Amino acid sequence: MLCSEIVSILDKQSPPEYALDWDNVGLLVGRKNKEVKKLLLVVDATREVCEYAVENGFDMIVSHHPMIFKSVKKINDGSVLGEKILSLAEAGVCYYAMHTNFDTKGGMGKEAAKILGLKNMEVLEETLNGEGIGEVGIADKVYSLYEYAQLVKEKFDLNNVMIYGNKEAKIEKIAICPGSGKSVIGEAVSKNADCLITGDIGHHDGIDAVEAGLTIIDASHYGIEKIFMTYMYNYLKDFLTDVDMEILDVGVPFEVV
Repeated sequence: MLCSEIVSILDKQSPPEYALDWDNVGLLVGRKNKEVKKLLLVVDATREVCEYAVENGFDMIVSHHPMIFKSVKKINDGSVLGEKILSLAEAGVCYYAMHTNFDTKGGMGKEAAKILGLKNMEVLEETLNGEGIGEVGIADKVYSLYEYAQLVKEKFDLNNVMIYGNKEAKIEKIAICPGSGKSVIGEAVSKNADCLITGDIGHHDGIDAVEAGLTIIDASHYGIEKIFMTYMYNYLKDFLTDVDMEILDVGVPFEVV
């Protein structure tokens, strides 16, 4: 299957126009007429991922986070980004990213809410045509913050999470924003959520949220967004019948010691 054909399938799932203005999505490296026989699904196109793809003969990488965010004035081996771009281009590996277009239209928030079994869902922060970032829904019962943190760990296969707020606080209305969610704290408060599940919550963000009446479960940026890989595998397998697909789960980029 040609890279261009796969791009069309991906663009149908998460149209690029649903990406936020600051984002950079789509085919970022490679030729559209490349024949793709092996495809790798990842969250981040790290150096480890790029090396793995080249060494194992993959023709295409599909990631959630874009490897290239800002304008690139030089592509050489003088920077990590330059090395990664060169390694993929020289090996003929196509690279496609689907970020906030997947977060909004594609289903990141909806899938995360579905995994938690939330009901009566609505978009947390609308961005375009009724779609947007994150979801808000109702849990199957009233939980303590501690109990729900344990559920989040179980459902997303996490070793640990951080909680902000009294662990005995009662929660039922849940907002979930996979990835970095400090920017939607106000939206969660305005929608009367009891708890926001997200990642990348800083010291002051956590304090401010709790003082506004919102508890937080920080499951890390990667911790929830890793569902992208399985979601896309299940979506693509019916279309890419002649393409070998693989998920490369490298785990969170930190260790709690």
